[in-house]
Amino acid sequence: MQPVIRFENVGKLYRLGTVGTGTLSHDLRRWWITSVMRKEDPYLKIGETNDRSSKGSSDYVYALKDINLEVREGDVLGIIGKNGAGKSTLLKLLSRVTAPTTGKIYTKGRIATLLEVGTGFHPELTGRENIYMNGAILGMKKWEINKRLDEIIDFSGCERYIDTPVKRYSSGMMVRLGFAVAAHLDPEILVVDEVLAVGDAEFQKKAIGKMQEVSKGQGRTVLFVSHNMNSIKMLCKTGIVLKNGILDYSGEIGDCVDYYLQENNIDNVERKVVISDAHREKYEFLNGGLLFDEAEILNDDPSAIATDEDIVLRISLKNEKQIDAFQLCVFFQDSDDARVCFFMSDTITPPKGQEKFTITTTLKNHYLPRGNYSIRLETNYQDFTKGSTHFDFVHHTLYFNIKYIHKDKKDEYLFWNKNFGQTLHLGGKCIELSMAHK
Repeated sequence: MQPVIRFENVGKLYRLGTVGTGTLSHDLRRWWITSVMRKEDPYLKIGETNDRSSKGSSDYVYALKDINLEVREGDVLGIIGKNGAGKSTLLKLLSRVTAPTTGKIYTKGRIATLLEVGTGFHPELTGRENIYMNGAILGMKKWEINKRLDEIIDFSGCERYIDTPVKRYSSGMMVRLGFAVAAHLDPEILVVDEVLAVGDAEFQKKAIGKMQEVSKGQGRTVLFVSHNMNSIKMLCKTGIVLKNGILDYSGEIGDCVDYYLQENNIDNVERKVVISDAHREKYEFLNGGLLFDEAEILNDDPSAIATDEDIVLRISLKNEKQIDAFQLCVFFQDSDDARVCFFMSDTITPPKGQEKFTITTTLKNHYLPRGNYSIRLETNYQDFTKGSTHFDFVHHTLYFNIKYIHKDKKDEYLFWNKNFGQTLHLGGKCIELSMAHK
């Protein structure tokens, strides 16, 4: 299948600071050197990497540099990166809001763009008038807009205000109407920047459903920028990660999200934590009396635990009611908060007369796929005659990363893919415990 979008060595150079005295002389010098003398643009040589967090020596920076990218018909591409990474600049170049400094962009088909709140809207015109104006900008005939008008208004949920000037709309209403226009005017390529975050949860769900319909049902191409990793993973098949204006990674969307989270250390690793009420689940069935106090991962490097490496935890508990028997449950959750692995110990007898004690537990044979994980902990007692008693339940206590590396050799290898299924382990074969007390 032929690509509908192709970037070839695309770069965008910007000048920093207040553009004032000297701009004309810069432009004349650039024109003379490039157009008359037929030499390379001198300002391309002094352009620096776009790292917004550090001070540079040049007034010129590359918002994007050397971008090579192909998107095929029907692809749903997620674009990920920190603020200032170049995501919006990429979409503006694609939408011809601005022109690239270097390289070329090839597109095939009509592009509908939603870059920011109120894109293409005139504040003095009504919602209905803006629908016609926006449709005309996108190349639609009046009869085509008339055909879809009722659908657009219904999808936006702004029917009561449709004949009111949009300057009186809230930002959420403007996004609703703008997305409804862009999604219903049959574009071959739909470009959506981080605007859906302005809308409420109901609209975000509806918008993602519409983008899925456009891509899967109609075979259209979608480019989607978002900081919501769950939305990105739900909608997109493939993705790219931008870093300081450079294409840092590309591949399957799950791999892109994992790479982005690991590179930016976002909730990736928390070796030790003191348990507070913020970690506690508020369940009515909890009896209390045996509470988690501290938790710690004892592995050498929680940011790079091997697939075949045991996970060792040290857990401190407070036995306020002198419970004489309990079981420890350890749950692993992935970056989507889905439980993917479960360990449960045999019955544990805490030391008598001690209010605090510590357990060291070794979790074996987890075989977790590569990714970011958090740990939930529970203390309970299972009595088949009297039923279950639950003492304490805490979540998001510790964070760690699994990598496809051998425990001893530490070299990467291919092993278990997340799509193969989840893992479940029970009983003493997979969990070893030792206990000490203070």
